[in-house]
Amino acid sequence: MAWETTRFFWGNEPSEEEYYAANGVVNHQSYYASPHGRLFTQSFHPRDPATGEPAANVKGLVFMTHGYGSDTGWLFQKIAISYANWGYAVYCADVLGHGRSDGLRCYLGDMEKIAAASLSFFVSVRRDHHSLPAFLFGESMGGAVTLLMYLRSDPGTWTGLIFAAPLFVIPEDMKPSKLHLFVYGLLFGLADTWAAMPDNKMVGKAIKDPEKLRVIASNPRRYTGKPRVGTMRELLRLCDYFKENFSKVTVPFFTGHGTDDGVTSPEGSKMLYEMASSDDKTLKIYEGMYHSLIQGETEENSQRVLADMREWIDERVKRCGSGTQANDAVTNGSF
Repeated sequence: MAWETTRFFWGNEPSEEEYYAANGVVNHQSYYASPHGRLFTQSFHPRDPATGEPAANVKGLVFMTHGYGSDTGWLFQKIAISYANWGYAVYCADVLGHGRSDGLRCYLGDMEKIAAASLSFFVSVRRDHHSLPAFLFGESMGGAVTLLMYLRSDPGTWTGLIFAAPLFVIPEDMKPSKLHLFVYGLLFGLADTWAAMPDNKMVGKAIKDPEKLRVIASNPRRYTGKPRVGTMRELLRLCDYFKENFSKVTVPFFTGHGTDDGVTSPEGSKMLYEMASSDDKTLKIYEGMYHSLIQGETEENSQRVLADMREWIDERVKRCGSGTQANDAVTNGSF
């Protein structure tokens, strides 16, 4: 059966519930009313094999943000499932304008509102579990949203940050034409939502494994149109903003990047590593890997990246001295 006709990335069977149970997690889906629009949200908890219910104890919380044009389902959820299998409660939200959340598809004209919407949901969960270590995770464009959320959070909210090929620097051949942006800018915002910018074949530059490329391309919620004018304008602005604010990062962080990333430049991860004020910082550069380190590489390569992330987060949780603690959201039956 062709991938284009299947309901899930794994096919039409098994059902979602059966798939998650087979992978050792309990999945919950819901909607959250943020100040800037409704978000589709998901959680992934370790599954107690004896009861089939969410495990009563977790090591910590991980809040994940996906990349441009994607969502928290399809292959991205394999990252969330991995972290849940390691003993973490994972919470995800489709970014505004993506997946099943509100907003014009892939319009990121105001990244402050985009970040504030997801941060509102994440903090609402974090607030109920202040004793547990909590980490923000961002992939690609989600890395930019994650860093902005961190910079807009109250001190002490987050234990650490995890980035996979974050969008901090756009490669020269991927940057939008300044002439195009200037001309569209003369229209006083009327062109901001136009899907009129060259897409530079981003998917082909992101996914190395041909089979995974086929699966990712079949995601019915994936955005396939051209980038919107306001989106590219705002992403350029944000990259410049980060260069001036990397030094404000003080928490432990892990950032990984492939040397052959054709979508976001490894220089962005290097700049964060060099300029951040954090005493505890880790940079992993993966030779020969493309942009999508976990979803788009061979299984051997993706497992290598996940192993590095697991070692990093487990070590930081140990340093917190928290150990494994009760997850009140599970034991009380709430989201």
